Amino acid sequence: MAPKNEGDGLSAFERRRLENMAANKALLSEISVTAKKIIPEKKPASKPPAPRKRVKAEPVVRELRRGTRMSSRLAGVAADDEALKRKLEVEAEHQAEQAKAKRLRIAGDMKLGDIVVDGKKYLGSMDGLQGIFRGAQPGVRTFDYDPKEATDDDLKDLRLRMNGLKLYEHWIPNDIKITPQRIYALGFHPTEDKPIVFAGDKEGAMGVFDASQTVPEVDDDEEDLPDPVISAFKTHARTITSFVFSPIDANAVFTSSYDSSIRKLDLDKGVSVQVFAPENANEDLPISALEIPAAEPNMLYFSTLDGSVGRYDTRAPDSLELWSLSEQKIGGFSMHPLHPYLLATASLDRTMKVWDLRKMSGKGELKHPTLLGEHESRLSVSHASWSAGGHVATSSYDDTIKIYDFSEASKWKPGQNIDAKTMEPAHTIRHNNQTGRWVTILKPQWQKNPKDGIQRFTIGNMNRFVDVYAADGSQLAQLGGEGISAVPAVAHFHPSMDWVAGGTASGKLCLWQ
Repeated sequence: MAPKNEGDGLSAFERRRLENMAANKALLSEISVTAKKIIPEKKPASKPPAPRKRVKAEPVVRELRRGTRMSSRLAGVAADDEALKRKLEVEAEHQAEQAKAKRLRIAGDMKLGDIVVDGKKYLGSMDGLQGIFRGAQPGVRTFDYDPKEATDDDLKDLRLRMNGLKLYEHWIPNDIKITPQRIYALGFHPTEDKPIVFAGDKEGAMGVFDASQTVPEVDDDEEDLPDPVISAFKTHARTITSFVFSPIDANAVFTSSYDSSIRKLDLDKGVSVQVFAPENANEDLPISALEIPAAEPNMLYFSTLDGSVGRYDTRAPDSLELWSLSEQKIGGFSMHPLHPYLLATASLDRTMKVWDLRKMSGKGELKHPTLLGEHESRLSVSHASWSAGGHVATSSYDDTIKIYDFSEASKWKPGQNIDAKTMEPAHTIRHNNQTGRWVTILKPQWQKNPKDGIQRFTIGNMNRFVDVYAADGSQLAQLGGEGISAVPAVAHFHPSMDWVAGGTASGKLCLWQ
């Protein structure tokens, strides 16, 4: 049956698509205006740019689903039927090419208006699959707040504030579907005017949610509240692993991906530009984490799933340095916020290692930063996150969070070996990290610039909470609320405000303010 056309000749689907594109354009424009309040806008060029020609998007052509392959024996065809054998070989080659095409990164620049993901087309849900993993008890708290336990006045005040955070009230988490698939990465825009959350999913889609948006009025005879406005863009071909906001341009958002690329989204222009990818288009270099030091805004540092850490200068196309630091996957790494020549890596080889970029070892392809020290856990280490106070927090599949005290790191000399005692964790916290295959790996993330100077970090809780800890290992809060039907596994603080976001395997967003 043909879609019904309204008086203007547009079908309901076409009308909805135009409404989504208009909402996306308005949201990006509003975010850009907000961003300009952080960093002054540059003076416009003397000569205005020539107007761009509008290009009509080509219609999407969808292939019919192919049937399941059947062997010649089950098909009742003789083994010497060369025609069938050749047909099966061609079909296998075609399927292999399709699988390869899905993994290829998206090259070149993309105008966001041309890559809008229709929010109503979101597919896939992991709701109901949480809690089937070892030790998970959905809704059962593992921390009860008792203000009498805190002896330090500052810590007591912080606990009061953290436990006073409330779940976003305008829409429940199940209604804030920020990405189509499982969330792998989150990021808060650094503006303090309002919470603006970025999320990336396992198939390369990016969602943006402005928590300050006006809630539509609902008539008494209407049962459901209208959906929140969420912008979604397909910027990568595979999983988005990090969001990094430029230290010098509030309109620039960098993303890394398993598709081997790093892209920069310009909120003002609405354009996504590829800033790094291997020269060989067929080279696979899945990027697991990304960092941009405030002191080096043009330098990209990233880790890979093949055990490498790379450094790339965006001003020099031939500047890539790739250091092999582990024989196994590096799931996460971070740089000391105040001393970015120090970096910590977490690896599938069960170690957390600290490296010094001031002194290099080896030559040629064997060149790499000097290893200062390492600590081995019983099982693989998922992430290593470095705070401004000099503490490194790690999560491990041995069901622990470990906090290392490197507060004297500023005194370390280039290439100095760290003694074994210093490399031992100062605090070890028991924490269920058994995420299984359906929940994104739990990773601690420090607040970058806490206004009170007290260092704290967030991490998802398998019982459908988000835990907040201080640098001394004490738990500050356990954030929850009604309507959370999945584990908010990906958890982040706003860089300076007391706002916390959590992303689930069903692409839903939890927000506490």
